[in-house]
This record gives sequence, C-alpha cells and structure tokens, in this order.
Amino acid sequence: MDNGIKYGLEDRNIHIRIIEYTIFLRVDILNEGIEIKEEEINKIFQRFYRGENVRDKEGLGIGLYLSREIIEGQGGYIQVESSSKQTRFSIFLPKDKK
Repeated sequence: MDNGIKYGLEDRNIHIRIIEYTIFLRVDILNEGIEIKEEEINKIFQRFYRGENVRDKEGLGIGLYLSREIIEGQGGYIQVESSSKQTRFSIFLPKDKK
C-alpha cells in the first residue's frame, strides 16, 4: 500500500479488494499512477531494484522484495499487472485448514 501511495497519482484512491476462493484468499491492491514496464515486472521483486521511471522518488528498493518474501513464507504468491491506467498487485494466500 505504501508503494500505491508513493507512486500513485495525487488525490487518487487506492482500492483494496478481497476475494475468497475455496482454498485461498486473493487480495488486490489497485492504484492509478506510474506504469511498471512489462520488462521490469520480475525485476521489481529483486532486493534494491529501483525502476527506471521512479528513480526520482524516495526509496531503497526493498519493500517489494520483503513483501514477496513474507508472502511466500506464508505459502502464497504475488502477481502484478500494470498499464498506463492502473497497476494491480494481487496477493494469493492459502486459507487455514481446520
């Protein structure tokens, strides 16, 4: 969410949606802002990576790396879709087995 605020357009909302499936939960975080180029999608999860078009913004390049590590540590995964209109991060987390 911090990246959604930092890289989103000023005075725009960040949308969070939770969708429940049979064996997992999906959390979507959507914002309107700086597009992530397709060739950078996999790179943004590398430690200390900073996208070409966000070098003027403050940051260390560890937030998405740590997010991915935490999500995968919980047995989940994260996906990204980005266009000139919006970026969506989708987090998939397994549901507790009772």
